[in-house]
Amino acid sequence: MDVVEFRPEPHQFAWTFGGAAPTHRIKPGTALKLWTEDAFSGSLQRVTDMPSQVLDMTEVNPQTGPFYVEGAEPGDTLAIHIVDLTPARDWAASTTIPFFGALTGTDRTALLQEPLPERTWIYQLDRAKGTVLYEARNLSLELPVAPMLGTVGVAPAGREVRTSLVPDKFGGNMDTPEMKAGTTCFLGVNVEGALFSLGDGHYRQGEGESCGTAVEGAMDVTVVVDLVKGGAPEWPRLEHDDHYVVVGSSRPLEDAWRASQMGMIAWLGELYGLDRLDAYQLLTQISLSPLANVVDANYSAITKIEKALLPAADAYGGMHRHLRSLSKGLV
Repeated sequence: MDVVEFRPEPHQFAWTFGGAAPTHRIKPGTALKLWTEDAFSGSLQRVTDMPSQVLDMTEVNPQTGPFYVEGAEPGDTLAIHIVDLTPARDWAASTTIPFFGALTGTDRTALLQEPLPERTWIYQLDRAKGTVLYEARNLSLELPVAPMLGTVGVAPAGREVRTSLVPDKFGGNMDTPEMKAGTTCFLGVNVEGALFSLGDGHYRQGEGESCGTAVEGAMDVTVVVDLVKGGAPEWPRLEHDDHYVVVGSSRPLEDAWRASQMGMIAWLGELYGLDRLDAYQLLTQISLSPLANVVDANYSAITKIEKALLPAADAYGGMHRHLRSLSKGLV
């Protein structure tokens, strides 16, 4: 297996999906050992750092990549298997940002109210315990580390260039805790080479990411990338050992949920030959609907099905199982 290691310099980050030149050309089946910067570009380091004073909003959510995958053509399916996510620093940051988050007025829900006060929290990582320390003015808690990637995506169709803050059919800033080690992400290829990027490491995040920021930290990332000819899904699909997952992103939130539900109906049809109404009926009885984010430019909702409730199947010819096998010994 080819192994590519890449630790980008600040000038090498991508800030968009589409419109950025590839940093590398790789073959399907390549392992990537990468480093990603946190969503704040490392600028929030102390509780006295306020976003309005230190953040450059043109340099938030930096992405590592994009990577050009040889042989990838529009209509194909890119498979990105997350082998390992390891915090790359012993601290991470979270914050409230004026007019940003689920429980405050924003530029899209304009209200006659002042923004919530800015506040920054710095979480100290205890590697031996596998915890991060939440510290409030009157309470401290050790919370289990649960590393995830907020952002995984490919270049959009139609020559679009989208900010790395936006999730959509191409993936992007979905902010779902399902994007963890052991997960394979399937994305439809829209342009030659796919041009995929990833970043926005979270040491942990609750479902919904309600204040708009997780425990944001730099991450060491190991993935294996492969290609399925044809079969491009309309919406991002995730598979891990126990579940099938579809992510839908839109506004309002119910449309994001509907997109994820429709995406799962299509996948059930592919896996088991069910027509739409039979798949719809099955979905109604067994699906879970956790939220990913309700704060990004588009909201992201999840439809999730437990594999144990279904007959055995080989999504994309067993690609998830194949990549799990390939990844042994990489970490």
